[in-house]
Amino acid sequence: MKKMENRTNPENFIHAADLRCSYRDENGNRQEILHGVSFDVARGEYVAILGHNGSGKSTLAKLINGILEPDGGTLVVAGKDLASPDVTDDDIYELRRQVGMVFQNPDNQLVATLVEEDVAFGPENLGVPTAEIRQRVDAALATVGMTDYARHEPHRLSGGQKQRVAIAGILAMEPSCMILDEATAMLDPAGRREVLSTVERLNREKGITLITITHYMNEAAHADRVIVLNDGKILLEGTPAEVFAEPEKLMAAGLDVPQCTALVHGLRASGAALEGEPVTIEECADLICRAWEEKRHGDRRA
Repeated sequence: MKKMENRTNPENFIHAADLRCSYRDENGNRQEILHGVSFDVARGEYVAILGHNGSGKSTLAKLINGILEPDGGTLVVAGKDLASPDVTDDDIYELRRQVGMVFQNPDNQLVATLVEEDVAFGPENLGVPTAEIRQRVDAALATVGMTDYARHEPHRLSGGQKQRVAIAGILAMEPSCMILDEATAMLDPAGRREVLSTVERLNREKGITLITITHYMNEAAHADRVIVLNDGKILLEGTPAEVFAEPEKLMAAGLDVPQCTALVHGLRASGAALEGEPVTIEECADLICRAWEEKRHGDRRA
């Protein structure tokens, strides 16, 4: 079987064009989930994918990870076109080494009786030498701040700690890309913050391509770029500021907007002169303070 070629920009880790995927329903009929989706993800980029339940976002994540096969179109991940008839089991095996996925429920990902054994599970299955496994496990646990828990039993950890162990297990396999498929959905606010701060630091410091699938708008606000799926198609795509500047479209698709974005749009509707599209609390506070100072100085001059 001929070797597959990278037919996309080498700066892109993912290239999708007219990507389609469907499932068979209980009657055996094909139900298309993704309808001609096209996008790129650059190496080292941080992308958030939003969408209501059933929009196709988890299907897209499983396609990128090689868990599902596309029905048509192009999907090049790490130089391999997963929609090509030439894709091999070895291609998928190599893809799984480069693309790690963290799922919603950490209990479904932890398989060993000790934290360090769980982190070692992936490298062991990849045939990594024992001495190197030890180094990888220690480095991965240090990266996620779980070194002191190496000999702990996973089931005794908090939800946020379990997700950090799951992330460490992926890091030990030295991936180029990490996908979080609603990995914070079952966590409390503190757990969500600790997991997100961990993966965002990995993106910044190690250059790992990060894709997070979430319905928390405040999480998506930290990404470089946001892709909004609606009924299997891309509804919006751009920076967080560009996407959240379309609150009507987001709400029509069954999504919320960040609280600070909703506040600014509400103030504008009441007549406030606010310029810009804040996506974080800090940006929102700065925008309102600047507007207040400008109004106060204007009143004094009058």
